[in-house]
Amino acid sequence: MAKAPARASTRPVHLPPLQALRALEAAARHRSFSRAAEELALTHSAISHHVRALETSLGTKLFQRSGSQMAPTSVGARLAEQVRGALDDIESALREAGNSAAPPVIRLQVSVMADLANAWLIRRLPSLHAQVPSLDLHLRLHAEITPPDPYSVDVGIWHQRIDLPGFECHNLIEDHVIAVASPALLARFPGFTLADVPRLPMLRFALRPWRDWLEAAGLPGDEPERGPIFQDAGLMLQSAVAGLGVATARAQLAHDYLASGELVQIGPTRIPSSLHYWVTWREGNPREKAIQQFHAWLQEQVRLEGAPMPAAVAGNAAQFHP
Repeated sequence: MAKAPARASTRPVHLPPLQALRALEAAARHRSFSRAAEELALTHSAISHHVRALETSLGTKLFQRSGSQMAPTSVGARLAEQVRGALDDIESALREAGNSAAPPVIRLQVSVMADLANAWLIRRLPSLHAQVPSLDLHLRLHAEITPPDPYSVDVGIWHQRIDLPGFECHNLIEDHVIAVASPALLARFPGFTLADVPRLPMLRFALRPWRDWLEAAGLPGDEPERGPIFQDAGLMLQSAVAGLGVATARAQLAHDYLASGELVQIGPTRIPSSLHYWVTWREGNPREKAIQQFHAWLQEQVRLEGAPMPAAVAGNAAQFHP
């Protein structure tokens, strides 16, 4: 009599709690138990407990401390990636089961240079909301040249690029620097010409000297010894609009003020910008599709403004009349 084929074991596989898997995925993505706790509305100790329980169950280390970060081990990184895909599948299945026609709300943590946010980005956000109504941004302003921890946010728009494995990094704007002033300020100098620029009150930017623009314009390249000093280019532009003085500024940041006539460009001189805006995100982020939509929208805004500005150029009597 033939033996019946051996049956596969029906012993159920022990699955850890879903919250523990979510803790693992968030901690691996942020490389921080504290930020994972903040995202999941848990305590740091709860995240640590979930991770330790998983490590005990699996018999292997999932994280190791690297400086101030809790970096996933190779095993932990692979497991977190697979868990991330599984959580996405569960979310899609629940939406399908609920027959929800409305797309889910996606929240992106975005760290952006303060000058770009204040002078350019915030004014354009209604357009983003109209195109991608399901996308909510949590904006964090950054003012230093050195970027913050790139693992702390979904998207960074910073002056320095991130040269770490697993990060996408794209230069948003190839820009140039011009000199600008308010018509009201120039009206106080009848017969103003380009040579009169050193006579104007000069606003100083901590990250860019006046010398380069002055020399390119054929003027004495002496740095002004007086005048307010700004760390934030957006605040400096607002001060120029208020008539406090003449400023050098990136053309992209000055775009709206030039278009409205609140500022005019002084002379045709343009010099390359030494600072860039690098759009950065981690590859494999569970919100990468939304991140790419946001990046595409940013690129579209820059392209829309690529045409030469119609604003008058001061210093040329045929074009500017104070």
